[in-house]
Amino acid sequence: MVLAAADRRRPTGELTAFLLCSVEYYACKSMQKNTEGERKMSQADEVLKETHAEVSAKRVWSRFISYYGPYKALFFGDLLAAVVLAAIDLAFPQFLNFFTREFFLESPSVILSSLGLIALMFVALYLLRTGCQVFITYQGHVMGAYMEADMRRDLFSQYQRLSFSYYDRHNTGAMMAKVTSDLFDISELAHHGPENLFICTLKIVGSFVLLFMINGPLTAIMLAATVIMAALSFYLNYRRRTVFRENRERMAGINATVQDSLGGIRVVKSFGGEAAEEEKFRDANEAFLDTKKRSYRFMGAFHGMSSLFMGLLYTVTIVGGGYFVAQGTLQVTDLAIYALYIGIFFAPIEQLINFTETLQKGYAGFRRFMEVLEEHPDVANRPGARSLAEADPGERGHVEYHDVFFAYNQEEPVLRGLSLDIPAGATVALVGPSGGGKTTTCSLLPRFYDVDRGAITIDGVDIREVTVESLREAIGIVQQDVYLFGGTVRENIAYGRADATDEEIEQAARAANAYDFIMELPQGFDTLVGERGARLSGGQKQRIAIARVFLRNPHILILDEATSALDNESEHAVQESLAALSRGRTTLIIAHRLSTIRNAQLIAVVDEGRVVELGSHEELLAEGGTYARYYRMQFGEEKETDDGEGISQ
Repeated sequence: MVLAAADRRRPTGELTAFLLCSVEYYACKSMQKNTEGERKMSQADEVLKETHAEVSAKRVWSRFISYYGPYKALFFGDLLAAVVLAAIDLAFPQFLNFFTREFFLESPSVILSSLGLIALMFVALYLLRTGCQVFITYQGHVMGAYMEADMRRDLFSQYQRLSFSYYDRHNTGAMMAKVTSDLFDISELAHHGPENLFICTLKIVGSFVLLFMINGPLTAIMLAATVIMAALSFYLNYRRRTVFRENRERMAGINATVQDSLGGIRVVKSFGGEAAEEEKFRDANEAFLDTKKRSYRFMGAFHGMSSLFMGLLYTVTIVGGGYFVAQGTLQVTDLAIYALYIGIFFAPIEQLINFTETLQKGYAGFRRFMEVLEEHPDVANRPGARSLAEADPGERGHVEYHDVFFAYNQEEPVLRGLSLDIPAGATVALVGPSGGGKTTTCSLLPRFYDVDRGAITIDGVDIREVTVESLREAIGIVQQDVYLFGGTVRENIAYGRADATDEEIEQAARAANAYDFIMELPQGFDTLVGERGARLSGGQKQRIAIARVFLRNPHILILDEATSALDNESEHAVQESLAALSRGRTTLIIAHRLSTIRNAQLIAVVDEGRVVELGSHEELLAEGGTYARYYRMQFGEEKETDDGEGISQ
């Protein structure tokens, strides 16, 4: 109604300017950073702050086109079907022109005798057109689905290659959005892009050629109006590109919020945080809604302008056609054919302009996709890296830290010249205050991160000179927060070595003191553990994790507070398993509770990124330093037991 009223009050040029200015106004509004949604600093806005690799437009398009490579037959088949479809559509007005101006002027007997043949011809033509349309719709979408699957595979593989530092900077929900919703938009572009461009170009060019053959001056006027309409429409859609990218990012923000809330649902329930979670989700949802509303404002202005120009073209046709008919340069029958061609070429113009929305969405999604693919892992194999097993040392598992410095993401250094010598087969406990660098020290050994300065060696070989795969194969880790994958107990133990036999899996379970409780489960080793092992107790999950490491059989072991969250009975069972696992292996134990390190041959006190004390339990107590202070804080003035086995409470 507003458009109609405006059309009555304003000249065409003024109304066009009004629509364009309206869109400019909303575009400016979309760029402002002081909107209500952005002031809320929702999760979606946090996603916008993530850092990504820089990718040029040329690189984006080059990589996008490369995904057509394996499907050339489908691609060219799709284009061939598009050519046939466009040719049939363009031919119909020519057939009509021939019949009305020549053939239907023949005698009735000739016309009637030919109608059956004409019917067969048109049935054949439109059966062929129907077949082409089915091929384009079916096989074209199949091609897009294949390309989407290839992109999803490449993206997931890249996620597996990226280092821990990438995951420190990016939200899991946002990464999942790239694998799902972004790739759907990309597949739609992959399918409809070449097809739409090809069909529309053929119809537009073909229509104008035929229209010029009917009446050149009138077609020239229409061509000028069409060029203006197309330029303005493409400009408006180009201005929408920022909104489309924000739309994808805000959708990722919703995914991140949902993933964060559902992943911590037990914490939410235990703290009564449902209302707070709903508020966070509401903020993310409203931020997404804001980008959708701005997108639809553009859409409304765009369709209003398209409708206006369509009316303009028909006005030019009638007025201009009447003028040329009056001048005797255009026949009335030609004007009817001319009107048919207007419909034929205007439909692809409108389709092509509408396609720019698919283009913008697909491009925004593929650019986000490429930003991930262009990320380079911080930790990777160096040229000429060899397997750790090729070192052939005289001893297995001698670990040494040489004046190591390290900081996370250019922040303050966590390690400041840490040096530590761990003999092969020794058990070393790392103790010290929170934030002192214990976990970081252990994280650097399997190269989850690379040192900034200094070096870490295993059996005299710098760990950066060996392959990451062989290094991590030599190291087993048992963490406090055990992660079990959705699946069976057997599958989770076998994660330690994919080619393990059932007998080896059961042997590892026995070694981890887990076999008995596993056999008491409803389906034994084939029992489903639930998401993150939710159907098992903490002690059971820990022993499955230990069995997983037993199966891997590494010669270096890292125990990161593996029993701190367990009850006494479970801790006793797990401690027995860990003792068996540690036997004969170089073992690093991260401990806050001093009672868990009674069997350690060496204790290293790590504080402010350095080893400030090193020795046995008795030696460190005698020194009266940091370790002795921790001992007194945890156990008061009580002494060791007479048998000297450790600290007594």
